Amino acid sequence: LEVSRCTFVQISEIKILLFYKFTPLVDPNAIRLWQRTLCESLGLKGRIIISKHGINGTVGGELESIKSYRRITREYPGFHNIDWKWSDGIGEDFPRLAVRVRDEIVTFGVPEEIVVDESGVVGGGIHLKPHQVHELVEQHGGDVAFFDGRNAFEAKIGKFRDAIVPDTRTTPDFVRELESGKYDHLKNKPVITYCTGGIRCEVLSLLMKNRGFNQVYQMDGGVVRYGETFKDDGLWEGSLYVFDRRLMVDFSKEAKVLGVCQTCAGPSNQFYNCDVPTCRVRIIFCQDCVDASEGILCPDCRANT
Repeated sequence: LEVSRCTFVQISEIKILLFYKFTPLVDPNAIRLWQRTLCESLGLKGRIIISKHGINGTVGGELESIKSYRRITREYPGFHNIDWKWSDGIGEDFPRLAVRVRDEIVTFGVPEEIVVDESGVVGGGIHLKPHQVHELVEQHGGDVAFFDGRNAFEAKIGKFRDAIVPDTRTTPDFVRELESGKYDHLKNKPVITYCTGGIRCEVLSLLMKNRGFNQVYQMDGGVVRYGETFKDDGLWEGSLYVFDRRLMVDFSKEAKVLGVCQTCAGPSNQFYNCDVPTCRVRIIFCQDCVDASEGILCPDCRANT
């Protein structure tokens, strides 16, 4: 009797690691070379930004490689207590590895306003854990304003209930928005800033305080940490835009669909890249319109074809 043998192939688990740390770095270029060499040796892809203020990164790859990356990176004294955020990847989540040195690890365009010590950004807002966010809302009720610290298009598929979404296409637009006067009515009210993983709010809350906002808070760990805690049973509604090939994630199967397909106006929470290579616009399509379309074009590119 011939017994067939089964060959079991272990499928690698793919993970994505989101992280940042504000800490003084004397030699950002040396950190860049170290980080690039480390990622290349582990086969990781993603984007890492380094400045004299610290490090900001998202990398993806096989689980064991991600674990090794985290362990080795934590050995650097300034990076020991980084708040790492994990999520499941889908494979080839990033097209390449990019490790760069810039003036700011989040480019608001005001490096001269940012002062960093070993504890982080000096003079920023008060950090709130997810449960503390609810406590502040219960304490102050409708006076609490949620202030979206992301680019405006991200809020099309998900945001905090009744949140204020500034008119921003790029991060430096926030300075113009804060100085426009349109949010001056919030200057004596509790304001909770939020963003994807928390890093933008480290700076945004500082900029708001510097411009006369008196009760500024920031969501510690961003929407990612809040969603891990409350899923879709809290104050967050919809899907979370992410900066990799997935383009969005949900915290549960009960996530609301806030987005609207640009073609049929039907519900959809999925972004797609415009097919024009030089265009960086991302638009919302439903699956039916994607299947029926000969190409995915943003409104401007469609008008020019």
